[in-house]
Amino acid sequence: MAASTSRPSAAASRIATAAANVSSENQSLIAEIRKALGIIKSVAVDLEREEKSENVKQLEDAVLKLLDTYDGCVRFSEAVQIVSGDYQPSDQNVHHAGQPMPGEEQEEVVMTSTQCNLLNITCPLTGKPVIELTNPVRCVDCKHIYEKDPIMHYIRTMKPQPRCPVAGCPKILQVGRVVCDALLPIEIEEMRSTETAAVHSTIVEDFTEVDDE
Repeated sequence: MAASTSRPSAAASRIATAAANVSSENQSLIAEIRKALGIIKSVAVDLEREEKSENVKQLEDAVLKLLDTYDGCVRFSEAVQIVSGDYQPSDQNVHHAGQPMPGEEQEEVVMTSTQCNLLNITCPLTGKPVIELTNPVRCVDCKHIYEKDPIMHYIRTMKPQPRCPVAGCPKILQVGRVVCDALLPIEIEEMRSTETAAVHSTIVEDFTEVDDE
């Protein structure tokens, strides 16, 4: 009896281990896709400066395909987590009425902008910079970004009409319309990279000024 009891447990353990390995490999692929998107955008900006609009259009098409792949990888990782038994449903798994289907928001990708696409740079509830949020989510309607747990608590406690906590924003928040869309992690990473580059540039300028003196 003990042996038969241990078999399912051992099998479950092996499945969980295999699922964890597959998920880890897939997360590496997701990270590489994010890096590739950042590089492509940088190249597109350079091409736009050189007025090579046809090349920019080709890159935009490539980005849309990459975003489809990215979205598929994210969903694959979540499916693998189901197998391992550690799955926790995320809001982006469910399509809510009025919410864009995966890929619909990709049509608004701006390849040649060097400006940050994020509407707010700090969470209005925690005050933390967006690039430091543990679990960032974005409102489908107003595009403001928040830390997930605080904003979900805010929505539940401010019923029936939880207005967006960003000053001056009139939008009413709904749980199903505050999600981590496919582009949000990419845009946050871009913002993080931009800030890092700006710091390095400032340091170089400071050294240059010292040399000139």
